[in-house]
Amino acid sequence: MAKEKTKKNASILPEHGPIDENGREVLLSIKNVDITFGKGDTAVRAVKNASFDIYKGETFSLVGESGSGKTTIGRAVIRVNPCAAGEIQYKGVRISGKTSRALDREVIRNIQMVFQDPAASLNERATVDYIISEGLYNFHLFENEEDRIRKVEKIVEEVGLLPEHLTRYPHEFSGGQRQRIGLARAMVMEPELVVADEPISALDVSIRAQVLNLLKKFQREKNLTYLFIAHDLSIVRFISDRIGVIYKGDIVEVAEAEELFDYPLHPYTRSLISAIPIPDPKLEKNKVLFTYDPSVHDYSEEKPQLVNIGHDHYVYGNTKEIEEYKAIREAGVPMKSITILDPETAGSDASQQQEIDWNSSQFMLQTPLHDTGSLWYSIGSFVLPPLGLIGGLLFKKFKHLRNAKACFKGAWVGLGVLGAIVALFGLLLLSAIL
Repeated sequence: MAKEKTKKNASILPEHGPIDENGREVLLSIKNVDITFGKGDTAVRAVKNASFDIYKGETFSLVGESGSGKTTIGRAVIRVNPCAAGEIQYKGVRISGKTSRALDREVIRNIQMVFQDPAASLNERATVDYIISEGLYNFHLFENEEDRIRKVEKIVEEVGLLPEHLTRYPHEFSGGQRQRIGLARAMVMEPELVVADEPISALDVSIRAQVLNLLKKFQREKNLTYLFIAHDLSIVRFISDRIGVIYKGDIVEVAEAEELFDYPLHPYTRSLISAIPIPDPKLEKNKVLFTYDPSVHDYSEEKPQLVNIGHDHYVYGNTKEIEEYKAIREAGVPMKSITILDPETAGSDASQQQEIDWNSSQFMLQTPLHDTGSLWYSIGSFVLPPLGLIGGLLFKKFKHLRNAKACFKGAWVGLGVLGAIVALFGLLLLSAIL
């Protein structure tokens, strides 16, 4: 009780957060948090008993479909959304609810947010210079005007903009440039934790990679910690240390990135992974989506809980489900998350199915991007059968099975037609001689 009282009454943040049993520093801790909007009968419970930790220096991604409560949790961390129950701790100090003015300023200084909409999050009437400098002004983080200008120009150059951009207004920039301004506004405060609320979802694909590289660059150089909110699992997998999956306000699974993709135990996680687009139109057309049906769970007798099943892997379920999840995980056989109908072997009824692992290197090896079985391979092999046979053997060696089949088909038909022509010519020549 005394320890809890000390946490609640703390007015300054300690230098380091608490250390867990694995020796990791817990920077942010979400403990049994409920977030409710509205009152009485119209109240909506957007987040239900959410619990997870974020360790210093890592990227923790929170994923789920629209309306699942991802952004609601992110806004609760920066204290925009109040908690109806539970608490949020930063370095072991409670920062949710009422806090002292001194603690409030420290939290604002140490936790910054990059918003989803780069246009709506910037003041259109302010110059870029003022937008980036506002935090410096409010917290007096500069010695004099020359120091402020130096800090602003340095961070602007680090995010890929130019000093002459400082006198312009947000409407004069593209979406990607605006997001860089928002990133500079957050980074100039030198925070420890950054809440990135889908920072790339409103950007073009080519710009997304640049912004993600910027985030990773700042993390390496400044030892930043990210709460990365997203819905695109294909991106989340490659930038995250750990991933939390949320469904209608419930955290249903938390694990390291590769662990989650190898063993997506909760059905909702499997449905999200199965929805990842495949960069091959034919495979994507024949892919079978795994649809999550909440009615498969029977929670009438026992309420589910988020339980650690080992390997730092947390899954949401009742006792029976947790035992099943543990058995699957301890078997150590990675789960097949992508199911694709194979029209080459299934026939017209498409009764047979081929399951493919969503592991990038293996997936690309099993189904190369350009293994399309194009008609042009058959036509070319028909015209030049010997080259078609050689091409088919090469394609088969490198597992381009559709291309190999097209080459062999064209080559054999070409050889047959060539043989028929030679036989006909021989008969005509023989009849002429006789």
